[in-house]
Amino acid sequence: MASEERIKALKEFLAKDPDDSFSRYALALEYNGMGESESAISSLKELLQRDPKYIAAYQQLGQIYCKLNKTRDAKRFYRKGIEVAEEANDIHAKQEMEEELEEIEDEW
Repeated sequence: MASEERIKALKEFLAKDPDDSFSRYALALEYNGMGESESAISSLKELLQRDPKYIAAYQQLGQIYCKLNKTRDAKRFYRKGIEVAEEANDIHAKQEMEEELEEIEDEW
């Protein structure tokens, strides 16, 4: 299935259930994979407005902002994601984001 078809299907899922966090996250990944960073960011931010405990969205935002050289934004989302992961006792996600944050703090 092509990205455009997956995006269409995901949008249909979201039309039926706007609070479907997984579909919104998958939509953001599709956009990001197509190089549509702004659409990916928009989807991830909307996801976090609806579901602020969706840890993977923070990490994705951090990675996308890093790729765009928007380090301040990347750090902000990594730090918030680390906080949310800690609250959820998700040690793996917390450690991954701490490592990614450390890398950009070393660079800048």
